[in-house]
Amino acid sequence: MIQEHIFRAYDIRGIYGRDLTRESAFKIGRAISTYLNGEGRNVIVGRDVRTSGEALENALIDGLIEGGCNVEDLGVVTTPILYFSTFHYSRDCGVMVTASHNPPEWNGFKILTSEGFICEGRGMEDIKEIAVKGRFNRAEPGEKRRRTEALQDYKEYVLGKIGLDRELKAVLDPGNGSCSLLMPDLYQEAGIESTILNPEPDGNFPARSPNITDQALKEISRVVLEEKADFGVGFDGDGDRCAFVDDKGRIVPENTILIILAEHYLKERRGAPIVYEVSCSMSVEEAIRSLGGKPIVSRIGHTYIYERMIHEGAVFGGESSGHFYYADLYGFDDAIFTSLKIAEVISKSNRRFSEIVDSIPTYPLARKTFDCPDEKKFNVVERLKQDFMEYEGYKVLTIDGVKVIGSDGWFLIRPSNTQPQIKLTVEAKSRRRLEELMEIAEDKIYERI
Repeated sequence: MIQEHIFRAYDIRGIYGRDLTRESAFKIGRAISTYLNGEGRNVIVGRDVRTSGEALENALIDGLIEGGCNVEDLGVVTTPILYFSTFHYSRDCGVMVTASHNPPEWNGFKILTSEGFICEGRGMEDIKEIAVKGRFNRAEPGEKRRRTEALQDYKEYVLGKIGLDRELKAVLDPGNGSCSLLMPDLYQEAGIESTILNPEPDGNFPARSPNITDQALKEISRVVLEEKADFGVGFDGDGDRCAFVDDKGRIVPENTILIILAEHYLKERRGAPIVYEVSCSMSVEEAIRSLGGKPIVSRIGHTYIYERMIHEGAVFGGESSGHFYYADLYGFDDAIFTSLKIAEVISKSNRRFSEIVDSIPTYPLARKTFDCPDEKKFNVVERLKQDFMEYEGYKVLTIDGVKVIGSDGWFLIRPSNTQPQIKLTVEAKSRRRLEELMEIAEDKIYERI
């Protein structure tokens, strides 16, 4: 029997052996093949370093093949390499076996088709229904082969998009995750001398969480200062998200990275669209406009950012969670590519990374979560939308929760996609105004809960 709750807003995810088993992986493979109208479809599959990855990948592939799909197995790769390979080799579908930054006992599947990501409202419900009810297609079995050149093709493609004007020194922490596969070779070829922390791929993640924690960044910071490096980077378990430390050992806000990279692209493509999501700092929109770009706001989540990137013909996009998206890479997010692009920016500047960071304006920002049952959180936010629509002197945006925007600050209230929580983000041009907006939002949230 397959667990229905593993089918989530953006992916399929659960604890291996409890929520997610070889049997359920096989059924998911059969469901994907049925959804694709299986016979003759070409699917590419990869996995991250998790210890359960190989068993789940093999079962998934068995299901895909029985449903008539021809499968190419990449083996262990980063999630962005799976995305890259799906489009670079013009395949019908790509499936990544990963739980991203979740703890080691978790695993799951991210599904990408030539039409875009499978997510809530865009095929996830269909695949769930097919898998749960066992209504699978009948087809002549497909074939499987191993594709061994994807890693090298990716490296060559990425290096062709990067150009450093001088050599740099970096501290890189893949955290025993999939990015380990590309270190230090890719960086050496790009012209970056690197010190690698936690360099061995290990699905038990013995050194730190697959997530990028403050503690992990503190260790990177310590080594950056010791080595007198130009910058440091921490990567999550599957390589689609990263966080930076500057040459002074300071953690760099994700909004600052977004602005730095937007400026880099707009120097060559003035007037180009840049996509960002609703929880990003107001400094992001201000910077894009001042640099001559076209700011495009999106819902939070890689599915929505990717779709806006393609629809708007955007050159770059980003989220405040550390995901950054590139037209150079078919519109997808990629932590390795982001680290190389930041290196490129530093190499072309006569300033140190810390000086570039200090040139970017920041405003006081705060975040808070509120416990609210899954069955109530969406209704609570819908009621809050109506409440704030009546506020005079504010602009109200409802593309993802409710964002209330004033002349000197804003707050965003949205239901969590993964937990029984409501999330609040507040930003203002002064600390006092931040506290005032926080109080307004908190009072209304508590009242509605």
